[in-house]
Amino acid sequence: MEEAVLREQLQQAGYIADEALATTLWLAGELQRPLLVEGDAGVGKTALAIALAQASGRRLVRLQCHEGLDLSQAAYEWNYGRQLLAIRLHETQPDQVRESDLFARDYLLERPLLQAIASEQPCVLLIDEVDRADEAFEAFLLEVLADWQITVPELGTLVARHVPLVVLTSNGTRELSDALRRRCLYHWLDYPTLAREITIVRATLPDAEAALVEQAVAFVQRLRREDLGKTPGVAETLDWVRALHRLGMTALPEDPQALLASLGCLLKTREDRFQVGAERVRQLIEGRRSVGVAEKGG
Repeated sequence: MEEAVLREQLQQAGYIADEALATTLWLAGELQRPLLVEGDAGVGKTALAIALAQASGRRLVRLQCHEGLDLSQAAYEWNYGRQLLAIRLHETQPDQVRESDLFARDYLLERPLLQAIASEQPCVLLIDEVDRADEAFEAFLLEVLADWQITVPELGTLVARHVPLVVLTSNGTRELSDALRRRCLYHWLDYPTLAREITIVRATLPDAEAALVEQAVAFVQRLRREDLGKTPGVAETLDWVRALHRLGMTALPEDPQALLASLGCLLKTREDRFQVGAERVRQLIEGRRSVGVAEKGG
């Protein structure tokens, strides 16, 4: 799959990738290396893996990382309830159930990492927000990413039937180890440019009026330059444009009061909502107009 073809397939799946991202993603598949994507929350890291699965026709296996994530949640655990039933059956019918069967593959519950390793068809493995997991889990993850295998003491080493396409995402809440970074290709995903974000919104919300999309995206781009506790991402832009469209707007209104009620789509903390009041909204709207005038005059 060439880089240009992959980029086109991602676009058909609803994800607008620039050339650098598409090339890095294509190389990750060609080299069978995981791709580590870092960036602020809301820039589209998770959406990239979802679109990749759709574009490549592969099943998506997702591991959502969190503090305290352990082996039983990430890779596998034994079905203790079923084993207990087998033990009780063995007590009454020893010829039907042998003790050695208790750790057969049938009693193993596959969690996301093992699901990806054992998958009979190639898949996309999304390890989401890996920076939220602790260093102990990260050390275990190295075996999976280095050798594409998982060791189960009772069964031995389970080797991947097909090397999955692996996308790891990180919001930078903690520094990842050098060992993990060495095993991955890397891409920093920033907020999209004005033109790219307009393209993303138009592709996702084709029914929204062009003027509304352009003005709303420009407003969000300026809003991101404010000193906010939580900067609105692309998902928030989409929510806001969708909300404005549902409200019957074809362009941003001149009256900032008409926008205040919808800013809950963009501003997600009390402090940010308090900071961006009617007067600041007015200034952001006027910023749109002054840019337009400058471009027209130039």
